[in-house]
Amino acid sequence: MAELASRQCVPCRGGVPPLDGEEITKLLNQIKDWEVVHQHHLKKIWKFANFREAQDFVNQVGNLAEEQGHHPDICFGWGRAEINIWTHKIDGLTESDFILAAKIDRLG
Repeated sequence: MAELASRQCVPCRGGVPPLDGEEITKLLNQIKDWEVVHQHHLKKIWKFANFREAQDFVNQVGNLAEEQGHHPDICFGWGRAEINIWTHKIDGLTESDFILAAKIDRLG
């Protein structure tokens, strides 16, 4: 996980195929408790004691996303936050999605 988390997300210009199969498995093994959904996106749910903790975490993720130029879908409410990551430009997964996931794991 540390190796991925130490890297920077690279903007996708399009025109590249999304990752699949073994490529996804190799990267998934480097992040903790993320789920790959239909070889399309990464998903993870966090639990918190209250709304404020969830909001603080989501704000940290938002700041990280801006810093990396790579923006996940975030849904949160009282005591929980769900994050979904994929590269919208190619409608699938790239290595940058796994890098962002590893960086988010360092936050929570």
